[in-house]
Amino acid sequence: MTTRPLVIKFGGELLEEPARLRTIVEAIAVMASQTPVVPVIIVHGGGREIDAALKAAGIEKRQVDGLRVTDAATLDVVVSVLGGTVNTRLVAALNTAGVAAVGLTGADARCGLSRRAAPHTSADGRTVDLGRVGVPIDQSDARLLNTLLAGGFIPVVASIGIGEDGQLYNVNADTLAGHLAARLGARRFVIAGTTPGVRGDDGATVPLVESSDIERMVANGTATAGMIAKLRACEHALARGVDDVVIVDGQNGTAIAVAAAGGLPPGSTRLMATRAMASASGAGALRESTK
Repeated sequence: MTTRPLVIKFGGELLEEPARLRTIVEAIAVMASQTPVVPVIIVHGGGREIDAALKAAGIEKRQVDGLRVTDAATLDVVVSVLGGTVNTRLVAALNTAGVAAVGLTGADARCGLSRRAAPHTSADGRTVDLGRVGVPIDQSDARLLNTLLAGGFIPVVASIGIGEDGQLYNVNADTLAGHLAARLGARRFVIAGTTPGVRGDDGATVPLVESSDIERMVANGTATAGMIAKLRACEHALARGVDDVVIVDGQNGTAIAVAAAGGLPPGSTRLMATRAMASASGAGALRESTK
């Protein structure tokens, strides 16, 4: 595939309500109808629906720095909600709108090959075993994704990983999307949620963040909870040759379309590699790879 793809991560909160889902589907349909067609990969989460399913099952929710602590019972719920309910709903809506979408999880063709996450050191200094949480690895197989893209399909990937031994893992959707963006040499990685950008110390949206700023923002508490996972995913993608990352308001179809076309919507945040890092990554790093 010669055209570098676009990777878009949609937060699960955008996929629950019909109006928000319709906004996303309409934006993707516009992209799919343009010439030349830009290859697009969608990765999605589904955190709030997982929370609701856990509550219904009487299973306690546990999170640290935006990462879900996942035991065996929680994993069963995660797989059912993400790989079943949410993924199928989004794929059905896209296909109904004339978009040739194919639903996947990271277990399909091992495109989300992962290892078990190491114990997590939280922002407040605690060490937490995340359980059956996975981290994507460089040996993940991108052939199926490339085949689908070459055939004009849009892969829609639920954030579930698989280990070498076949163990399924709960993988943070931002983390998986950042990994796939790096693995496929994406030109841009777009994160669309209900938070339109990165907030600074004063609470205002920061228009530009360099990768060298990320560690400081995490350390001083500017970035908290789910934003930490987003920034780490951005850091990973930028370090491996993705041109830039844009965090946009996924409730705004125009903002999604502008970001997909290479623009910067008002109120969004653009993240870029620090100049020294960009030089060190080089052209060769572009093709290496790496809820």
